[in-house]
Amino acid sequence: MALYSEKVMDHFRNPRNVGVIEDADGVGEVGNAKCGDIMKMYLKIDGDIISDVKFETFGCGSAIASSSMATELIKGKPVSEALKLTNQAVAEALDGLPAHKLHCSVLAEEAIKRALQDYYEKNGIDYDRTQFPQCETCGHCDA
Repeated sequence: MALYSEKVMDHFRNPRNVGVIEDADGVGEVGNAKCGDIMKMYLKIDGDIISDVKFETFGCGSAIASSSMATELIKGKPVSEALKLTNQAVAEALDGLPAHKLHCSVLAEEAIKRALQDYYEKNGIDYDRTQFPQCETCGHCDA
């Protein structure tokens, strides 16, 4: 049995939505100190729709595939739907990840949520802070 699904390999070899959005409405960056993976997500939001999303990921194949798939899952969707994206949904869309690589899908979820939080804060939009990952240092992501 192969360690990685065909979808993981496809998104690793041919990642979608790679790059930077210079005038992004929201930017979120997360990392995992244990494995060294770093993800940065850029969102362009028109009205309430994510019209464009790009990512930069420094990490393993699973991290790149998770970033790519996560962008595909939220592009063209309302902000409220993107906020509901879970790491399980990312992993399932990739037809699974090895147990020791599930943290990559968690990073993808967190990067999107941080970008959405950045969007809310830049635009003075009230939001429920409990829906967002919290910084381990101070309890707020902008530390």
